[in-house]
Formats: sequence, structure tokens, C-alpha cells
Amino acid sequence: MKPFSDTWWSEIEGASPADAAQIQNARLREQLDYLNAHSDFYRTKFAEHGIDPARVRTVEDLANLPFTEKQELRDSLVATPPLGSHVAADAADIVQIQASSGTTGSPSYVGLTRSDITTWCELGARALYANGFRPGDRLLHAFGMSKGFVGGLPVIQILQYMGIVDIPIGAEAGTDRLLRVQADQRPNAMIGTPNFLIHLAEQAPTVVGRPADELGVRTISVGGEPGGGLPAVRDRLEVLWGATTREMLGGTDIACTYWGECEVGNGMHFLSTDLMVAELINPDTGEVLAPVEGATGELVYTALQRQASPLLRFRTRDNVVVTGTDCECGRTGYTVRCVGRTDDMLIVRGINLFPSAVKELIVEMRPETTGEMRIRADFEGHSTQRPLPLVVEYADGIDDARRAELKQTIEARIRSALNVKTIVELVPDGTLQRPDHVKVALVERVASQ
Repeated sequence: MKPFSDTWWSEIEGASPADAAQIQNARLREQLDYLNAHSDFYRTKFAEHGIDPARVRTVEDLANLPFTEKQELRDSLVATPPLGSHVAADAADIVQIQASSGTTGSPSYVGLTRSDITTWCELGARALYANGFRPGDRLLHAFGMSKGFVGGLPVIQILQYMGIVDIPIGAEAGTDRLLRVQADQRPNAMIGTPNFLIHLAEQAPTVVGRPADELGVRTISVGGEPGGGLPAVRDRLEVLWGATTREMLGGTDIACTYWGECEVGNGMHFLSTDLMVAELINPDTGEVLAPVEGATGELVYTALQRQASPLLRFRTRDNVVVTGTDCECGRTGYTVRCVGRTDDMLIVRGINLFPSAVKELIVEMRPETTGEMRIRADFEGHSTQRPLPLVVEYADGIDDARRAELKQTIEARIRSALNVKTIVELVPDGTLQRPDHVKVALVERVASQ
């Protein structure tokens, strides 16, 4: 495959709203017909809710249909192994199975036909091209490569589809191995989670005797966890590596990656009206919201042109803020920043708090902090009426007197910026576990007091 232009991977990225809607509505009708013909799961769901899928003619009509919840998919997988009653392709046509992280139990398993893999590759190519990757680049692969995660093999497939050379070392290989390969092979692109790539760069002088910004990286794509869109985290990455950093977003249940941030750096574009529908909803009421600048809500997806494991109005629990509706790059899809997941959000004395917001404040307080922090949740569920326990690493060289001042400064800054009271415990540099090939858990559960 070749890119459409120097600016976009696909022509659809710059389509007018009217043209994009026409294509999307036609493909939505095709997908609903396919679900009704091939998916036991959705035939049953349509019948239970009295839905005639033939009456759904446009994306706006989706608001009359029920959501698909993650627990429904888990139940489907248990009841009808190996791929659930929502599988909609013959077993003989399924050539690949991917797995989610399974942090709350067994992983979710997603089947792919050859056509589905091509769709995943096209979605991913648009996102990574927007991030700055180009055919002919050579890339160090620093996402986890094991356990069937979509950051592994599917990213390799996307890069090969784009004409990019992937060096598939993987985060499990460890910091030393990744840095030595970077120093030896000098790939000009890199992909991974933001916190792990910061850790990697910080270790470069010790491991290879040179700072990371001398190792030849031109552009970095980050995803897998909130952080790449936080100014303090991004600035740290760019300074350490001497490279541009852009963010992307995806998820196992729909595809590997399908939102991508362009060179303007104002959020991730929705790039694929021809291959999926993205709705923004109020997570409390389910009401569909217009994606206007400043709007916040949860993303809900409907797959288009999907065969093996297609989903309709799938609730992701990803909470985003819309950062714009037009862009200098010419792409017509609106842009978002992901601020966290609904199931990660804490409620502290009635105030909604995403852990990534605390992380950003702590990173901004470098060099007196290392940027590492953990919320020690000593309560059941997601809500507490007590001050929030927070562990923060202080940097080497901070004496006792300054540490006492730093504790008060952190508590005051969080109270001022986020309206949340915390009790900060300062610990030395190196106390908190550094990120590896898994996502950083900013919230640690401890026994209730």
C-alpha cells in the first residue's frame, strides 16, 4: 500500500462531512444486514429489544439501539466457546485470534478473518501515518509482544502494510536489550507506552553510555495508557529522545489503533468514517452528544466492514474531551484527548478524579519529584469521603527540610488544581516500581483501614 498524499494515508481523512456521512451510512446498513444474517448474538439482541435492523438507515438511528456491554461479551465467550455467540464468520475463515489484557479475569478473545486483518491494518496505517511514521522508516518496537496483546503482532502487521521495517524486540526483552538494539541499529522511529519510553530514555546513559537524544530517533508514537497527551509527559519524552511525540488510541475489541494525532499536536483525529462509527455519549445517561470543541464523554463504537467479531454500539468506558473540529492538516475528523477510563475514575468527597490528572501535576514538579506517583486506594470501590493517600517519589539531593515543604506544596497544588484533598507520603527515588511491558497502574489497592 502507498499513502494517498504526503499529508494523509487515505483520501477519506479529508472527506467533506456530507461525503463521509454518505459512505458511513451505506456501510452501516451493510454491516447491520450482515449482523442480522450471521450473528446469533445480535439476532437475539434485536429480537429481545423489538428492533428491525432494516429500519436503521443512518448513524443517527443508532441512538435507538441498545449498547453492547463488555460483560455481555464475557458472558457470550463463556456460554459459547471459543469465540462466543457474537462471532459472525465460519471457523474456517478465521485466521487469527487476539486477546485483551484480561486484568479482571479471563481475556476477551477476538477473531479475525483475512479481510478483518486488512481492515485493522488500514485503520492503524492512518493513525500511525498521522503520528509521523513513513514508508521506509525503521522502527524499534517497545510495546509488549506477548500474551496476544494487540500491541504486538497487529502492530507488526500494520507497519509491514505501510512499508515500515519493524524491529520486534518488545518491552519484555527489558531496558538493556532495547537500548542496545537502538544504539546498534539506529531505527528512526519508536512505539510504546509513554511511561515506559521515558524510563527507557532515562536509562540510556547508564546502559549505552549516551543520552537518548543521541540515538537517532526522529518520531515516537505512544499509546496503551493515558499520558501521551499530557503536556508535561510529552515534553519529557521529546526532551529526552530529541524526537517528536504523538499519541494514538485503540482497543482490542474494535481494532488495534484507529485514532491518530497529526503534526499539529492538538489531539487525536477520528480518521475512519468508512470503517467504523464513533459516538460520544454521556456515560451516566447514555445520551448521544455532539462532538463539539470542549465536549466530554465516553466513546462508543460500531465496527463497519467487519466479519469475525463485529460489535454494535460497544461501550469502551474511554472518557475523552473534544479538542477541536477542524485542523490545519486538512483532516476533517474531530480531535480528542483521552483523560481516562470510567472504571479508573475515583470519586473523592464527591469530586470526579482521573488518576492521570494527578500524574500530570507530579510530572510538572520535576526536578524536585521524579514524576513517579501512586494513589494508594485504601477503600472499596471507587468512592471515598477521606483524603486521598498519595505516594510521590522525591529526587535525589532533596534534604529533610525541603521534603517537608515539598509535601505541603504538592498537597496544596492538587487541592487548588483538582479540588481534592490528599495526604502525601514522600519516598526516595527508585522506591516505586518502574513501568515495563504492561500499563502503569497509577492506583494501587491496599487493605481498608
